Amino acid sequence: MTAFVQVLLSGIATGCVYGLVALSFVLIYKATETVSFMQGELLMVGAFATLGLHVGLLWPLWLSVLAALGGMFVLGALLERTVLRRAIGQPHLTAVLLTFGLGMMLRGSVTTVPAASHSAHRLPLPFAGDTVAIGGVTLAVEHLVVVAATALLALALTVFFRRTRAGLALRACSENPRVAALMGVSVPAMHTLAWALGAALAAFAGLLLAPVTFVHLNMGLIALKAFPAAVLGGMTSLPGALIAGIFLGVVEAVAGLTLPEGVKDVVPYVLLLVALLLFPAGVGQALSRRWRG
Repeated sequence: MTAFVQVLLSGIATGCVYGLVALSFVLIYKATETVSFMQGELLMVGAFATLGLHVGLLWPLWLSVLAALGGMFVLGALLERTVLRRAIGQPHLTAVLLTFGLGMMLRGSVTTVPAASHSAHRLPLPFAGDTVAIGGVTLAVEHLVVVAATALLALALTVFFRRTRAGLALRACSENPRVAALMGVSVPAMHTLAWALGAALAAFAGLLLAPVTFVHLNMGLIALKAFPAAVLGGMTSLPGALIAGIFLGVVEAVAGLTLPEGVKDVVPYVLLLVALLLFPAGVGQALSRRWRG
């Protein structure tokens, strides 16, 4: 039972990271109807930016985190203004290829730094490696921090989307851009905000992943497991994406404990295939319709 609780918490922590990356997918898709395939690279760049500022320039950790998140927010906005806006009105494949190409460019930029491309790094945190005993169960502090940080971010996003003018405008633009424009909402500005928030969310997920794993060039591959969470949530539900991410993380962890080695990596995609066959519109939307009915 002790091992199961530890594995369960590990799965929840990993699922939180999946859920945050899935949130970035859904946020961008709802506002712009574009699937971004550079979220994994944005996650990786955000983690390396924090590492470089903290370890390389010796900035305080809190300042490095804020500067990295702010820089990724600005980067997302700049990419939308300079490149991605040109894909509006074009076939969906155009935007997909643009995001894929931008992701490869970001990855290539990081590989130009020898220390980043040839070794893995652990972000030095005051609680790294610490454990806490609760009821006879030893839990990793970094897992608890990941869960707590995700909960706080989810609360902050809820307040943003329900209580601020920018959040309400972004929700309106996501629901119906034409009506939002008639009500005085700047749709292009909301597109920029969506891409900026999506980049910052991905970078935040990278910071949460850094204490659990190393900071390395391939850490962005976690987005390949976060994307099924976004699809399971229906690609239009922010809470659904987060819940689906946590669900996938838990199922993957339990599968790793009970099934042969390597099977856990297949579980998210098996669940995705089953969900698409049973609920083509997404599990989140199916549950929402059943709840309203």
